[in-house]
Amino acid sequence: MKEQTEIGKLKEGRYVVVEDEPCKILGIAISKPGKHGAAKARIDVAGIYDGVKRSIVQPVTAKTYIPVVERRTAQVISIAGDTVQLMDVKDFEMFELNIGADKASALEAGSEVPYISSMGKRKLDN
Repeated sequence: MKEQTEIGKLKEGRYVVVEDEPCKILGIAISKPGKHGAAKARIDVAGIYDGVKRSIVQPVTAKTYIPVVERRTAQVISIAGDTVQLMDVKDFEMFELNIGADKASALEAGSEVPYISSMGKRKLDN
C-alpha cells in the first residue's frame, strides 16, 4: 500500500517510493526558486530491502508516493539453514524469510522478533 503526497512535505527519516522500492529518506536539500522556475528538492534515500542508495531531484510541488511501513512482531517457529519460518503474533499469518546464516544462528525457536512489512515485502528489523 502507498499514499500520495507532495515532495515539499517530506521529512528526513520518513519513507518514500523511488523506482518502485520503499526507501528511507537520508537527506533533503531544497534550492531557492530561480527567475523562471520553481524550487527544486534533492532527496537522498536508501532502500529498505536492498540497501541501495538513490537520489532524486524534483520540484517541491510535484507529487510522489509514500509507502505504508508497518513495524510488527513475529514468533520464530523454525529455523532451517538461512530460512526462518515466522508467525505474526497479531493475525497469526505464517511466512518465511531468507536471512543470512549468521543472523539465523542468533535466533531461537519460540522467541519473538520485530520485522518490517511494506509493499508486499518483509524484512527482519535490525
